[in-house]
Amino acid sequence: MALRSLQKWHGAGNDFLVEVSEHGTAPWWDATRARAVCDRTTGIGADGLLLATLGSEVSMTLYNADGSDAEMSGNGIRCLAAAVRRTTNGTWDTLEVQTVAGLRTVTLKMEETSGYGSVDMGDVTFGETLPGTLGVAYVGNPHVVVRDDPKWTDAMREELAEELSLDLDGVNVEFVTIESDDHLSIKVIERGVGWTRACGTGTCAVVAVAHRDEMCGTDVTVDNPGGALHVTLNGAAATLSGPVQFVANVEWLEA
Repeated sequence: MALRSLQKWHGAGNDFLVEVSEHGTAPWWDATRARAVCDRTTGIGADGLLLATLGSEVSMTLYNADGSDAEMSGNGIRCLAAAVRRTTNGTWDTLEVQTVAGLRTVTLKMEETSGYGSVDMGDVTFGETLPGTLGVAYVGNPHVVVRDDPKWTDAMREELAEELSLDLDGVNVEFVTIESDDHLSIKVIERGVGWTRACGTGTCAVVAVAHRDEMCGTDVTVDNPGGALHVTLNGAAATLSGPVQFVANVEWLEA
C-alpha cells in the first residue's frame, strides 16, 4: 500500500493534483498511476498530475489526465509554484522552475489560499499552417488554432480536433472568437485531456497566431470557459498571467 500526500489547485478552472517531494526521492508515479489518480469517477479527478521536486532547483514533471507526458502547462506551473510555496512556508514572490520546455520564471502574489501570477512562457514559434486553420504554434507543446463557427456543435469540433491531432501526431486544438483588438475567447480540446476549462499554453498560442495575422494586439485578455487569462507579447516571447486557487489537501492510497 502506498499513501501519497497531494494538493489540489486550479487556475481558471484548469485543475491539477500536485505532489511536492525532495530531490533524491525514488520515483513512484508512472503513467498508469497518474491516469488512475486523475480519473474523475474512480480517482480524485484532475486535468493533470504535477510533480515538483525540490533541490538546488525546482523541477516540474507533468502527466496529462490520460497518463501521457506533457511538456508544459501555463496554468499548471502557477499551481505548482503555489503548492511549493505552501509546502515550504515560503514568502518569496518569484520562483524559477525547470521544465521539459526549459527554465521558466513564475511570479506569484498569494493571499492565503488564492493568488495571481505570471510566467515567462518563452518564445512562441510557428509551424506550417494546415488547411482550414489559422495556424500552428508551439509553446513548449503543439497547438492548432481554428477560427470558431457558432454554427458548429461540440461534436463537430471534436471531430475536427481528432483529424488535426492525427495530422500532427497529437496536438492541442483551440477554437477562437475575435471579440476585439484586446479581447479574444476560446474553447479548448487539450491533448491527453479532452475539453478543458482553461489552457495557458493554448491561450498564448491563440494570441500569437491572431497577432501575427493582425487580428489582435500584443496585450490581450482571453476568456477561457473557466475564467480569463492575460497574455503580453514582446516580440516572439509570451508572458501569461492568471489566477490560482487552492482546493484541498488529498491523501491518495493505492495498493
